[in-house]
Amino acid sequence: MTTPLLRLLHLLSGGFSNQQQAFDNPPLYAHILVKFRPLPQLAPGALLLDQSYAINPAAPYRLRVLQAEQQNEGLVIHNHALHDEQRFWGAIDDGARRLQIQASDLRLLEGCSYVVREQADGFVGEVEPGCRCLVDRKGSTAYLVSSFEINGRSMRTLDRGHDPVSHEHLWGSLAGPFEFERTDDYSGEIPDSWTQALG
Repeated sequence: MTTPLLRLLHLLSGGFSNQQQAFDNPPLYAHILVKFRPLPQLAPGALLLDQSYAINPAAPYRLRVLQAEQQNEGLVIHNHALHDEQRFWGAIDDGARRLQIQASDLRLLEGCSYVVREQADGFVGEVEPGCRCLVDRKGSTAYLVSSFEINGRSMRTLDRGHDPVSHEHLWGSLAGPFEFERTDDYSGEIPDSWTQALG
């Protein structure tokens, strides 16, 4: 038996694409690629997240280091930005460059951790309450309301930005979640030391 944390890491460690959804509904959904890969040189549970438009995968619009851990109340995924992140563009598919990412490159995004719980054959998570996960986009600041569901076959995500004062919906999908199918499995890259530390 593995722990919930290890199961979550195994499910996250992969590549995902919403190609079918984007082709079926091109006005509503861009074709997006999402990849998560373990970072063995960092603390157990650290994953590199790379999100890009399929037309330009070399320039991700979101590059983060996630730190999944077990806390008393359950599973939490902390969100970190990377200082000077363009240094690590392409690292998701370049093992040598991934190894260059160090703890000193990370900046914790306050209020942007995900609270995660088990559900059926997978997990669901949502940004911690409090409206403190602030995002600058299109010249204005919004707080992020974000959730995801993941299982062995697919992942659904929903990100929306709201005005910090009026709570008005500013950006994000109006048509519902992005529906991703699993395209790659990177769970074999999870080091044995993590299994021992987190098992």
